[in-house]
Amino acid sequence: MSRAEAEHVETIVVGAGQAGLSVGYHLTRRNCEFLIIDAHGRVGDSWRQRWDSLRLFTPAQFDGLDGMPFPAPAGRFPTKDEMADYLQAYAQQFRLPVRTGLHVDSLSHDGTRFVIAAGQRRLTADNVVIAMSNFQQPLVPEFAASLDPTIAQLHSSRYRSPAQLGPGAVLVAGAGNSGAEIGLELVRTHQVLLSGRDTGHVPFRIDGPAAQLILSRMLLRGLFHRVLTVDTPIGRRARPRLVSRGGPLIRVKPEDLAKAGVQRVPRVVGTAEGLPLLDDGKTVTVANVIWCTGFRAGFSWIHIPSVRDGDEPRHRSGVVASRPGLYFVGLHFLHALSSAMVHGVGRDARRVAQVIANRAIAAAEPVTTSTEHS
Repeated sequence: MSRAEAEHVETIVVGAGQAGLSVGYHLTRRNCEFLIIDAHGRVGDSWRQRWDSLRLFTPAQFDGLDGMPFPAPAGRFPTKDEMADYLQAYAQQFRLPVRTGLHVDSLSHDGTRFVIAAGQRRLTADNVVIAMSNFQQPLVPEFAASLDPTIAQLHSSRYRSPAQLGPGAVLVAGAGNSGAEIGLELVRTHQVLLSGRDTGHVPFRIDGPAAQLILSRMLLRGLFHRVLTVDTPIGRRARPRLVSRGGPLIRVKPEDLAKAGVQRVPRVVGTAEGLPLLDDGKTVTVANVIWCTGFRAGFSWIHIPSVRDGDEPRHRSGVVASRPGLYFVGLHFLHALSSAMVHGVGRDARRVAQVIANRAIAAAEPVTTSTEHS
């Protein structure tokens, strides 16, 4: 197909992770025509490419998408490869039309339809669902370039195992869920300093028997899914802080870090003489730094005026009012704190799929005119 030619699909879903597949499932149930496109070679590769020992932060009973429970005992925390294989099986089970190896370069609107450019391919659509998380472009502070070149540096997105690091102390910059989990793994082979603000933590063992039966449901399906939403006053107040700083530690507790020998230090704010400089004015001598400092949203490829505020999309629970037909699913706190979690994405996908179905019905209705008779 030449660059001038375009393939038209009623709805294009960008991203074949849990968000995109959830949207596909609900579009299928509403008999909507759609295509899911993804840059990876296989469904689930976004999970396969994460660090080797990663397990989901939620137990298996919360890790299934609508229509297909996760195939594991309820209290077990699946591995990242098990999650990847589950997503691949999900796409096959529901015969979702997924086209892999297609990286989107730009999204625009020609006044009539959405236009997606992906390499030499050009696709048009009446609706586009961007089913991707905010976690697209690794975020590393600019001062990282000023560290002594002998200090090995990795962003968490490139970390796979302790074998990547050289001997000597490790500074894990960022004390959220990823930083805490990576720090616990590395302390078995390295001295580990964990820097960053305290994000808070779930005040009970989510892998304990009582949590499996009662508390995890109250937390994940109650607080995260129904209380902390854009529809509640408490959710609206909490959202800015949770979006900017991330959620609390779910599985790891501060005492776990202390018991294992992980040393907590203040936040890294710069460099001094090639060493990491902490918020208390002290420097630390380390041989390795892992930046668990988050990601940029990575939506600069959306070339539609009024859709983005900087690089962050403007929407209401995933629906973009300024450009009818454009939607987001999978963003952190899109509608609720659970929106980027596997157990929470289905509700957002269902809502967006219904809006798309309603829009198609409205477009198909004939226009009637009344005639006055004397």
